[in-house]
Amino acid sequence: MGSDQTVRDTPEPPMQLDGVAIDDSFAEAFPMTGARLVITADSPRWAEVAGRTMTGYASSVIGCDAEAGIERMLPPDETPDGRPGVAVLAFAFSREALEQALVKRVGQCVMTCPTSACYNGLPIDPGGESIVIGGKLRYFGDGWQVSKKLGDRRFWRVPVMDGEFTCEESFGTTTGVAGGNIILLGVDPRTVLEATEAAVDAMRAVPGVILPFPGGIARSGSKVGSKYKGLVASSNEAYSPMLRGLVTSHLPDEVRCAYEIVIDGLTLESVERATLAGLRAGARPGVVEITAGNYGGKLGPFHIRLRDLLGRGS
Repeated sequence: MGSDQTVRDTPEPPMQLDGVAIDDSFAEAFPMTGARLVITADSPRWAEVAGRTMTGYASSVIGCDAEAGIERMLPPDETPDGRPGVAVLAFAFSREALEQALVKRVGQCVMTCPTSACYNGLPIDPGGESIVIGGKLRYFGDGWQVSKKLGDRRFWRVPVMDGEFTCEESFGTTTGVAGGNIILLGVDPRTVLEATEAAVDAMRAVPGVILPFPGGIARSGSKVGSKYKGLVASSNEAYSPMLRGLVTSHLPDEVRCAYEIVIDGLTLESVERATLAGLRAGARPGVVEITAGNYGGKLGPFHIRLRDLLGRGS
């Protein structure tokens, strides 16, 4: 989800990072149910195709069934079947919603992809919370599907036209953290975009997080609600340069461009580490300020304070 009105604490002396002002603000994040999928194929290319296809149209739960993205590429020695793969993280507001989204996405985008297989990437504690994926997709086999159990893990082998599609029956879930964010402000749009791209690259190197928007970047930051009935979110005019002078703006006078990076993670620590990596990489010439969006502390319990992160250096 994008950012809403930013609430700043009592002003402190300006903090600079490599000449870039770091706003005394916080990103407000909230809990969501998360899962980790390991998708493999005969080649890294087809594993990535499957992962990118199943994470399409998954940028924000404002208008999508889930928020999802590729966490990282996986070498053969890190996958259950010894083939190249990708790790995908997906988040929704409940286990039921996450299960519904993933059954559709795996069924339509992974099972259809040449040579692919799909495995659970999180622990399932005895009696713990899990969702059923392969156990539902098996019915596509129309009675020809075969079950195989290895230890406590059950897999389904579904006949397809290049052999079989293997999918684990159940997938573990966890309470993840969504909605972390930073916003980079600057004068020249090209320069700000380059700095934001650098921040994205650094943040994606942190394990356990995804940046669900296109290329990791959102240019259409949102706020909760709208003047139009039935619209749950709308443009965050406080960060729109074209509306300066018409609304209460959060942009310094010289700023002509703002880009937001939204972060979802398996843990609060991973989101904080990614935020810090983004701050350090994004503080480049041409960026005037880096800030964060929040809802006044009323939406989520996790308040990721930018200056605190820099002070801790974690």
